[in-house]
Amino acid sequence: MKKLLIVESPAKIKTISKFLGKDFNIVSTVGHIVDLPPKKIGVTIKDDNSIEIEYAPIEDKKKVIADLCKAASTAQEIYLAPDPDREGEIIAWHVLQLIKKVIKKDAKVYRITFNEITKPAVLAAVANPSTVDLKKVGAQQARRVLDRWVGYQVSPILWKKIAPGTSAGRVQSVTLRLISDREDEIRAFKPEEYWSIEGLFKHNKDSIQAALTHIGKKKLDINNKKDADATVKKIKETDFVVDSVTDKKRTKHPLPPFMTSSLQQAAFNRLGFGVKKTMTLAQKLYEGLLFSDPKTPIALITYMRTDSLRLSQTALTQARNYIGKTYPKEYLPTTANTYERKKTSKKKAADKGQPQDAHEAIRPINVSITPTQAKKYLEKDMFRLYELIWKRFLACQMKPAQYAQRQVVITGGDFVFKVTGSTLIFDGFLKVYAVEEDEKEKAAKIPHDIKAKDPLNVEKVMPKQHFTQPPPRYTEGSLVKTMEKEGIGRPSTYASILNTIQARSYTTLDKRKRFSPTELGSAVTKMLVANLPHIMDVSFTAHMEQDLDEIAQGTIERDTLLLEFNSMFQTDLKKFAGKDEKRTPQPTEMDCPTCKKEKLAIRFGKAGEFLGCLGYPDCSFTSNFKRDEEGKLELVTTEGPKVLEEKCPQCKKNLRQVIGKFGPFIACSGYPDCKYVHQTKAHFQCPSCSSDIVERKWRGGKFWGCKGYPKCKFAIFGQIEETPCPECKLPFLVKKFDKDKNVTLICHTKECAYNKK
Repeated sequence: MKKLLIVESPAKIKTISKFLGKDFNIVSTVGHIVDLPPKKIGVTIKDDNSIEIEYAPIEDKKKVIADLCKAASTAQEIYLAPDPDREGEIIAWHVLQLIKKVIKKDAKVYRITFNEITKPAVLAAVANPSTVDLKKVGAQQARRVLDRWVGYQVSPILWKKIAPGTSAGRVQSVTLRLISDREDEIRAFKPEEYWSIEGLFKHNKDSIQAALTHIGKKKLDINNKKDADATVKKIKETDFVVDSVTDKKRTKHPLPPFMTSSLQQAAFNRLGFGVKKTMTLAQKLYEGLLFSDPKTPIALITYMRTDSLRLSQTALTQARNYIGKTYPKEYLPTTANTYERKKTSKKKAADKGQPQDAHEAIRPINVSITPTQAKKYLEKDMFRLYELIWKRFLACQMKPAQYAQRQVVITGGDFVFKVTGSTLIFDGFLKVYAVEEDEKEKAAKIPHDIKAKDPLNVEKVMPKQHFTQPPPRYTEGSLVKTMEKEGIGRPSTYASILNTIQARSYTTLDKRKRFSPTELGSAVTKMLVANLPHIMDVSFTAHMEQDLDEIAQGTIERDTLLLEFNSMFQTDLKKFAGKDEKRTPQPTEMDCPTCKKEKLAIRFGKAGEFLGCLGYPDCSFTSNFKRDEEGKLELVTTEGPKVLEEKCPQCKKNLRQVIGKFGPFIACSGYPDCKYVHQTKAHFQCPSCSSDIVERKWRGGKFWGCKGYPKCKFAIFGQIEETPCPECKLPFLVKKFDKDKNVTLICHTKECAYNKK
């Protein structure tokens, strides 16, 4: 009888099957299979203060569940092998609950995990099975319940008070607050003037440039041109001498191997990858890719959701052997380099009693598969990410870089100038993984024969005006760094959090990929901070993450945490819900240009935000608006409907072009008497019900959908080419575009594999 192994992702099946052979039947859950019910909270606090959680099959997963149960019913040994994290643990637990009803009485069910998809790791996991970790399950359940309570109970209040469709999330709302608070800091920022002064001094045949750092015993502090000019004048009248020349060596140590958050940050900063893209590419590298043998996928990296910096002895031996064979002996340290996470006081509390190396760091599984060797088998971006991981891992086991550093102090009267220059004398790990240097320090040229007491002549004095800059807006990389520092969320949740705050139209990204809150995002944040101070508090959210960690450790009971949170939350929620439930406009300082009496306020409607008079309904002035660089509001005049020559096919009145919620569209000028709206039709009928296929618009763009909606839900997302599929004869093909705008035509039918570039 075959043994059954159940994994989380179907992409792993082919990779693992080659390790286990014909004795094993390998199937996939394709992610989560059950969840809290979609149309109710699904969490009940019973009379005895126990908490009951209701689960329901996820939409479209009934067949997956049926197939799992069928496979389990005939198996003698069942191995639950979802990913080695809390989400994987809950999936394993859910599968266990479902198959209990159908498995044989003497069947054995095990839980196994592996951090890398290699034959030794998989065989070792099967040989050393365990059971589902109910502590991890409890931690995931607690997180899911907390998120459900906040989302399902706060969002309806926001609908009433701000706008339909608004929502809140326990972690996403705090993340949004970081962005909103930063924007408030930027808008409130007042630049302050300050001056720097550099001197160019003649030394024999050479020159040396240094910065003025002190006047007397005080640090340089000049904030106007008058004082700067006076200082420059005095410097020119002063004789200078070299006070000291200090030579020393500076060591730059290699960076540790990647964990999830540092990989996300480095991929953003070095490669320009968003967090979601990084994790998607890393998932594929972890699960296995086809190389020269199409029947033998190869996994390239270890598990990519980890906060550990630990490296296995196997990995260390691999790296040291590779370095010893590939580079001169001076690049290999005497013993392997080891790394530990730098812990804040918050993190220390969370780590109490729990080892942080449950997983390994992110590393290549086989360091001998170099990026150069892998390049021809990988897509461009997948190659770039693998190269980043490979180089960082190898570099972390090399010797530090060494610099010869020279600092020259120049004095004259009350003035002190300093300059520091560095010369790389041994590149060490930089040979593999370059890091950014202080360009100013690196570029400083210091005469080789300069020594203390040497006189110097002032050739030139260069004052420069500066203004203090506001704090920068967050990028995905810097936001992840702040979330990690503050203890908000966990590495496995960063991508979904950042995706949610963009999908909800709470933030936008500018051309430099920096976050700004939308008016809606700012309004939601202000309202939640004012009315739900606990869940919007960064420290409270971080403390909650620590408590979830302690549930996983077994030091806190799941229901104890949930009951304490719910007691506090319900008190704040009742006050929030009990206030005036009318939608609250966001007042501004702008006077209404129509009535001259009232102020304008930001309101939210179906078509988005707009400015409206607070005197409504007595004054009905409205206008679109925008903010300038300083955050000031400006009215924007919009064009009215444009009347077209084309006639309405229903009432024969002229059609007109109107700007709606999802952009411009053409409709009858006789509205509301005539509700005709022009729609572009495809030249083929719906394959499901034979109705017309029409072009539709939504917040995410355009798509083609059946005119028989909602009875028929057939839809095509993307552009189409009305050419029949050569294989299945479907009357159209779907266009897919890559980054270079190259088009690939694919069949819409999943069962048909037609694909043409």
